[in-house]
Amino acid sequence: MTERLLIKALSGGKNTKIITLNGKKMTKMPSALGKLPGLKTLVLQNNLIPKVCPELRTLTQLTTLNLGNNLLEEVPEEMKYLTSLKTLHLSGNRICRFAPGACDGLQNLILLNLNNNHLIQLPQEVSRLKSLTYMSINYNQLVSIPRELCFLKNLVELQLNYNQLICIPEEIKFLKKLQKFLLARNNIGVLPEELCDLKKLRILDIAGNIIQIFPSGFQDLKLREFYCEGNPLFLKQPVISTQRENVWSLQEITSRFVMNQLAENNPFLMDGIERYPQVRSMISQGKTCAICGQHFITVWLECVRFVSPPKDWKISKNLQLVPLRVLICSYKCFTQRDPNLFGIAQV
Repeated sequence: MTERLLIKALSGGKNTKIITLNGKKMTKMPSALGKLPGLKTLVLQNNLIPKVCPELRTLTQLTTLNLGNNLLEEVPEEMKYLTSLKTLHLSGNRICRFAPGACDGLQNLILLNLNNNHLIQLPQEVSRLKSLTYMSINYNQLVSIPRELCFLKNLVELQLNYNQLICIPEEIKFLKKLQKFLLARNNIGVLPEELCDLKKLRILDIAGNIIQIFPSGFQDLKLREFYCEGNPLFLKQPVISTQRENVWSLQEITSRFVMNQLAENNPFLMDGIERYPQVRSMISQGKTCAICGQHFITVWLECVRFVSPPKDWKISKNLQLVPLRVLICSYKCFTQRDPNLFGIAQV
Protein backbone atom coordinates (compact mmCIF):
# COMPACT_ATOMS: atom_id res chain seq x y z
CA MET A 1 0.00 0.00 0.00
CA THR A 2 2.80 2.39 0.93
CA GLU A 3 4.72 1.57 -2.24
CA ARG A 4 1.64 2.19 -4.40
CA LEU A 5 1.12 5.56 -2.81
CA LEU A 6 4.75 6.48 -3.42
CA ILE A 7 4.62 5.37 -7.05
CA LYS A 8 1.50 7.47 -7.55
CA ALA A 9 3.21 10.45 -5.95
CA LEU A 10 6.35 9.99 -8.04
CA SER A 11 4.30 9.86 -11.21
CA GLY A 12 3.22 13.40 -10.44
CA GLY A 13 6.83 14.55 -10.27
CA LYS A 14 7.16 18.27 -9.59
CA ASN A 15 3.39 18.62 -9.46
CA THR A 16 3.07 16.47 -6.32
CA LYS A 17 2.41 18.84 -3.42
CA ILE A 18 1.12 16.63 -0.59
CA ILE A 19 2.11 13.19 0.71
CA THR A 20 0.35 11.62 3.69
CA LEU A 21 1.53 8.23 4.96
CA ASN A 22 0.16 7.95 8.49
CA GLY A 23 0.34 4.74 10.47
CA LYS A 24 1.96 2.62 7.76
CA LYS A 25 4.48 0.99 10.12
CA MET A 26 7.28 2.48 8.08
CA THR A 27 10.72 1.89 9.59
CA LYS A 28 12.53 4.38 7.42
CA MET A 29 11.76 7.51 5.45
CA PRO A 30 11.59 6.73 1.72
CA SER A 31 14.60 8.12 -0.17
CA ALA A 32 12.36 8.55 -3.22
CA LEU A 33 11.13 11.78 -1.60
CA GLY A 34 14.19 13.40 -3.11
CA LYS A 35 12.52 13.15 -6.51
CA LEU A 36 9.67 15.42 -5.41
CA PRO A 37 11.28 18.88 -5.18
CA GLY A 38 7.91 20.64 -5.37
CA LEU A 39 6.48 18.92 -2.28
CA LYS A 40 4.71 21.31 0.11
CA THR A 41 3.27 19.01 2.79
CA LEU A 42 4.76 15.77 4.14
CA VAL A 43 2.90 13.84 6.84
CA LEU A 44 4.57 10.67 8.18
CA GLN A 45 3.21 10.50 11.71
CA ASN A 46 2.46 7.30 13.65
CA ASN A 47 5.21 5.22 12.07
CA LEU A 48 8.46 3.67 13.31
CA ILE A 49 10.98 6.01 11.69
CA PRO A 50 14.21 6.39 13.75
CA LYS A 51 15.88 9.01 11.54
CA VAL A 52 15.23 11.10 8.46
CA CYS A 53 16.67 10.29 5.06
CA PRO A 54 19.44 12.51 3.59
CA GLU A 55 17.17 13.31 0.65
CA LEU A 56 14.96 15.38 2.95
CA ARG A 57 17.33 18.30 2.44
CA THR A 58 16.23 18.60 -1.19
CA LEU A 59 12.65 19.52 -0.21
CA THR A 60 13.35 23.24 -0.07
CA GLN A 61 9.72 24.13 -0.88
CA LEU A 62 8.27 22.10 1.99
CA THR A 63 6.08 24.22 4.28
CA THR A 64 4.58 21.53 6.57
CA LEU A 65 6.37 18.51 8.03
CA ASN A 66 4.73 16.11 10.48
CA LEU A 67 6.93 13.38 11.95
CA GLY A 68 4.96 13.00 15.16
CA ASN A 69 4.87 9.66 17.00
CA ASN A 70 7.95 8.09 15.50
CA LEU A 71 11.30 7.04 16.99
CA LEU A 72 13.46 10.09 16.33
CA GLU A 73 16.13 10.81 18.96
CA GLU A 74 17.13 14.25 17.77
CA VAL A 75 15.95 17.23 15.78
CA PRO A 76 17.98 16.33 12.68
CA GLU A 77 20.54 18.48 10.93
CA GLU A 78 18.61 18.11 7.66
CA MET A 79 16.05 20.57 8.99
CA LYS A 80 18.36 23.49 8.29
CA TYR A 81 17.87 22.97 4.55
CA LEU A 82 14.09 23.31 4.76
CA THR A 83 14.16 27.08 4.35
CA SER A 84 10.44 27.33 3.44
CA LEU A 85 9.20 25.29 6.40
CA LYS A 86 6.48 26.98 8.47
CA THR A 87 5.01 24.12 10.52
CA LEU A 88 7.03 21.37 12.19
CA HIS A 89 5.45 18.62 14.30
CA LEU A 90 7.88 16.34 16.16
CA SER A 91 5.75 15.36 19.15
CA GLY A 92 5.72 11.87 20.60
CA ASN A 93 9.27 10.88 19.66
CA ARG A 94 12.36 10.21 21.78
CA ILE A 95 14.08 13.49 21.05
CA CYS A 96 16.66 14.48 23.64
CA ARG A 97 18.79 16.92 21.64
CA PHE A 98 19.07 19.20 18.63
CA ALA A 99 21.66 18.24 16.04
CA PRO A 100 24.25 21.03 15.50
CA GLY A 101 22.94 23.54 12.98
CA ALA A 102 19.39 22.14 12.97
CA CYS A 103 17.91 25.62 13.51
CA ASP A 104 20.12 27.46 11.04
CA GLY A 105 17.78 27.57 8.06
CA LEU A 106 14.42 27.64 9.82
CA GLN A 107 13.99 31.39 9.49
CA ASN A 108 10.38 31.04 8.31
CA LEU A 109 9.21 28.51 10.90
CA ILE A 110 6.00 29.67 12.62
CA LEU A 111 4.91 26.61 14.65
CA LEU A 112 7.12 24.12 16.48
CA ASN A 113 5.59 21.18 18.37
CA LEU A 114 7.99 19.14 20.52
CA ASN A 115 5.49 17.75 23.04
CA ASN A 116 6.10 14.38 24.67
CA ASN A 117 9.83 14.04 24.14
CA HIS A 118 12.91 13.75 26.36
CA LEU A 119 14.44 17.19 26.09
CA ILE A 120 16.41 18.37 29.12
CA GLN A 121 17.54 21.63 27.60
CA LEU A 122 17.17 23.76 24.49
CA PRO A 123 20.18 24.93 22.49
CA GLN A 124 21.16 28.58 22.26
CA GLU A 125 20.57 28.28 18.51
CA VAL A 126 16.82 28.36 19.18
CA SER A 127 17.18 32.14 18.93
CA ARG A 128 17.57 31.72 15.15
CA LEU A 129 13.89 30.83 14.78
CA LYS A 130 13.09 34.47 14.10
CA SER A 131 9.54 33.93 12.80
CA LEU A 132 8.44 31.46 15.47
CA THR A 133 4.98 32.34 16.76
CA TYR A 134 3.75 29.15 18.46
CA MET A 135 6.03 26.90 20.50
CA SER A 136 4.90 23.88 22.49
CA ILE A 137 7.29 21.73 24.55
CA ASN A 138 4.89 20.13 27.02
CA TYR A 139 5.76 16.84 28.73
CA ASN A 140 9.53 17.00 28.49
CA GLN A 141 12.25 17.28 31.14
CA LEU A 142 13.37 20.88 30.70
CA VAL A 143 15.09 22.29 33.78
CA SER A 144 15.54 25.82 32.46
CA ILE A 145 14.40 28.28 29.81
CA PRO A 146 17.38 29.57 27.84
CA ARG A 147 17.58 33.35 27.76
CA GLU A 148 17.99 33.09 23.98
CA LEU A 149 14.41 31.86 23.69
CA CYS A 150 13.27 35.17 25.16
CA PHE A 151 14.54 37.02 22.12
CA LEU A 152 12.01 35.40 19.78
CA LYS A 153 10.16 38.67 19.42
CA ASN A 154 7.28 37.18 17.37
CA LEU A 155 6.37 34.52 19.92
CA VAL A 156 2.65 34.69 20.78
CA GLU A 157 2.14 31.34 22.51
CA LEU A 158 4.61 29.41 24.67
CA GLN A 159 3.62 26.11 26.28
CA LEU A 160 5.99 24.51 28.81
CA ASN A 161 3.60 22.41 30.91
CA TYR A 162 4.83 19.30 32.69
CA ASN A 163 8.56 19.92 32.75
CA GLN A 164 11.03 20.42 35.60
CA LEU A 165 11.50 24.17 35.40
CA ILE A 166 12.53 25.90 38.61
CA CYS A 167 12.60 29.52 37.44
CA ILE A 168 11.85 31.91 34.61
CA PRO A 169 14.64 34.15 33.27
CA GLU A 170 14.23 37.90 33.68
CA GLU A 171 14.70 38.19 29.91
CA ILE A 172 11.10 36.99 29.60
CA LYS A 173 10.25 40.70 29.45
CA PHE A 174 11.43 40.80 25.84
CA LEU A 175 8.56 38.59 24.65
CA LYS A 176 6.43 41.66 24.03
CA LYS A 177 3.91 39.83 21.82
CA LEU A 178 3.34 36.88 24.17
CA GLN A 179 -0.37 36.30 24.80
CA LYS A 180 -0.50 32.74 26.13
CA PHE A 181 2.03 31.38 28.64
CA LEU A 182 1.48 27.89 30.07
CA LEU A 183 3.74 26.66 32.89
CA ALA A 184 1.57 24.13 34.71
CA ARG A 185 3.11 21.31 36.72
CA ASN A 186 6.71 22.46 37.06
CA ASN A 187 8.84 23.33 40.11
CA ILE A 188 8.73 27.12 39.83
CA GLY A 189 8.93 28.94 43.17
CA VAL A 190 8.87 32.61 42.17
CA LEU A 191 7.72 34.57 39.14
CA PRO A 192 10.11 37.37 38.12
CA GLU A 193 8.97 40.97 38.26
CA GLU A 194 9.77 41.21 34.54
CA LEU A 195 6.71 39.06 33.86
CA CYS A 196 4.62 42.16 34.56
CA ASP A 197 6.13 43.80 31.47
CA LEU A 198 4.16 41.43 29.23
CA LYS A 199 1.37 43.86 28.44
CA LYS A 200 -0.26 41.59 25.84
CA LEU A 201 -0.39 38.51 28.07
CA ARG A 202 -3.97 37.25 28.31
CA ILE A 203 -3.69 33.62 29.51
CA LEU A 204 -1.35 32.50 32.28
CA ASP A 205 -1.33 29.00 33.76
CA ILE A 206 1.01 28.36 36.69
CA ALA A 207 -1.04 25.58 38.32
CA GLY A 208 0.80 22.88 40.21
CA ASN A 209 4.01 24.73 41.01
CA ILE A 210 5.43 25.82 44.39
CA ILE A 211 4.72 29.53 44.09
CA GLN A 212 4.01 31.52 47.25
CA ILE A 213 4.89 35.05 46.18
CA PHE A 214 3.96 37.09 43.14
CA PRO A 215 5.71 40.17 41.77
CA SER A 216 4.64 43.72 42.43
CA GLY A 217 2.39 44.99 39.66
CA PHE A 218 1.02 41.54 38.88
CA GLN A 219 -2.54 42.78 39.34
CA ASP A 220 -2.03 45.23 36.47
CA LEU A 221 -1.70 42.46 33.89
CA LYS A 222 -4.66 42.38 31.50
CA LEU A 223 -5.28 38.66 31.97
CA ARG A 224 -8.46 37.00 30.76
CA GLU A 225 -7.62 33.60 32.25
CA PHE A 226 -5.43 32.89 35.26
CA TYR A 227 -4.89 29.40 36.72
CA CYS A 228 -2.91 28.94 39.92
CA GLU A 229 -4.45 25.99 41.78
CA GLY A 230 -2.08 23.44 43.27
CA ASN A 231 0.39 26.03 44.61
CA PRO A 232 1.06 26.52 48.35
CA LEU A 233 -1.05 29.66 48.43
CA PHE A 234 -3.15 31.01 51.29
CA LEU A 235 -6.65 29.77 50.53
CA LYS A 236 -8.61 30.94 53.57
CA GLN A 237 -9.71 34.31 54.89
CA PRO A 238 -6.92 35.66 57.14
CA VAL A 239 -7.52 35.62 60.89
CA ILE A 240 -7.98 39.09 62.34
CA SER A 241 -5.31 39.95 64.88
CA THR A 242 -5.15 42.70 67.45
CA GLN A 243 -4.11 45.93 65.81
CA ARG A 244 -0.64 47.03 66.87
CA GLU A 245 0.51 50.55 67.43
CA ASN A 246 2.38 51.99 64.47
CA VAL A 247 5.21 53.12 66.78
CA TRP A 248 7.68 50.34 67.52
CA SER A 249 8.81 49.72 71.07
CA LEU A 250 12.41 50.50 72.03
CA GLN A 251 12.87 46.79 72.59
CA GLU A 252 11.77 46.01 69.02
CA ILE A 253 14.02 48.68 67.51
CA THR A 254 17.05 47.58 69.54
CA SER A 255 16.42 43.90 68.90
CA ARG A 256 16.15 44.41 65.16
CA PHE A 257 19.41 46.36 65.10
CA VAL A 258 21.26 43.76 67.14
CA MET A 259 19.95 40.80 65.11
CA ASN A 260 20.79 42.43 61.80
CA GLN A 261 24.28 43.27 63.00
CA LEU A 262 24.83 39.74 64.25
CA ALA A 263 23.68 38.43 60.89
CA GLU A 264 26.50 40.50 59.35
CA ASN A 265 28.98 38.99 61.85
CA ASN A 266 29.72 42.26 63.62
CA PRO A 267 32.67 41.24 65.84
CA PHE A 268 31.98 43.88 68.54
CA LEU A 269 28.39 42.71 69.08
CA MET A 270 29.27 39.03 68.75
CA ASP A 271 31.74 39.42 71.60
CA GLY A 272 29.52 41.66 73.73
CA ILE A 273 26.35 39.56 73.44
CA GLU A 274 28.03 36.76 75.38
CA ARG A 275 28.02 38.94 78.50
CA TYR A 276 24.26 39.60 78.45
CA PRO A 277 22.25 36.37 78.78
CA GLN A 278 18.93 38.27 78.94
CA VAL A 279 19.62 39.87 75.56
CA ARG A 280 20.64 36.51 74.12
CA SER A 281 17.41 35.01 75.39
CA MET A 282 15.33 37.79 73.86
CA ILE A 283 16.88 37.71 70.39
CA SER A 284 16.72 33.91 70.37
CA GLN A 285 12.97 34.41 69.87
CA GLY A 286 13.59 36.47 66.76
CA LYS A 287 12.12 35.59 63.39
CA THR A 288 12.98 36.41 59.79
CA CYS A 289 10.61 37.79 57.19
CA ALA A 290 10.38 35.26 54.37
CA ILE A 291 10.10 38.05 51.81
CA CYS A 292 12.79 40.60 52.62
CA GLY A 293 14.96 38.61 55.07
CA GLN A 294 14.84 41.27 57.80
CA HIS A 295 14.77 40.24 61.46
CA PHE A 296 12.03 41.07 63.96
CA ILE A 297 10.71 40.04 67.39
CA THR A 298 6.97 40.71 67.41
CA VAL A 299 5.14 41.70 64.19
CA TRP A 300 6.40 42.55 60.73
CA LEU A 301 4.05 44.56 58.52
CA GLU A 302 6.44 46.47 56.29
CA CYS A 303 6.34 43.99 53.39
CA VAL A 304 2.61 43.50 53.07
CA ARG A 305 -0.39 45.24 51.61
CA PHE A 306 -3.53 43.88 49.99
CA VAL A 307 -5.09 44.80 46.66
CA SER A 308 -8.15 43.43 44.90
CA PRO A 309 -7.74 41.26 41.78
CA PRO A 310 -9.19 42.73 38.56
CA LYS A 311 -12.85 41.82 38.16
CA ASP A 312 -12.42 40.60 34.59
CA TRP A 313 -9.87 37.91 35.48
CA LYS A 314 -11.12 34.36 35.01
CA ILE A 315 -9.60 32.69 38.05
CA SER A 316 -9.48 29.09 39.23
CA LYS A 317 -12.87 28.48 40.86
CA ASN A 318 -11.53 26.65 43.91
CA LEU A 319 -9.55 29.67 45.12
CA GLN A 320 -11.11 31.83 47.81
CA LEU A 321 -8.21 34.28 47.89
CA VAL A 322 -5.69 35.03 45.15
CA PRO A 323 -2.23 36.08 46.38
CA LEU A 324 -0.39 38.78 44.50
CA ARG A 325 2.91 39.02 46.29
CA VAL A 326 2.79 37.04 49.50
CA LEU A 327 -0.13 35.76 51.53
CA ILE A 328 1.70 34.40 54.49
CA CYS A 329 5.40 34.12 55.17
CA SER A 330 6.93 31.11 56.84
CA TYR A 331 6.58 32.68 60.30
CA LYS A 332 3.11 34.19 59.79
CA CYS A 333 4.65 37.50 60.70
CA PHE A 334 2.07 39.97 59.43
CA THR A 335 -1.45 40.84 60.51
CA GLN A 336 -4.61 41.39 58.49
CA ARG A 337 -6.53 44.47 59.59
CA ASP A 338 -9.59 44.62 57.35
CA PRO A 339 -12.14 41.84 58.08
CA ASN A 340 -13.98 42.56 54.84
CA LEU A 341 -10.90 42.30 52.64
CA PHE A 342 -11.03 39.87 49.75
CA GLY A 343 -7.97 40.38 47.65
CA ILE A 344 -4.35 39.76 47.00
CA ALA A 345 -1.34 40.41 49.16
CA GLN A 346 1.48 42.32 47.58
CA VAL A 347 4.86 43.65 48.55
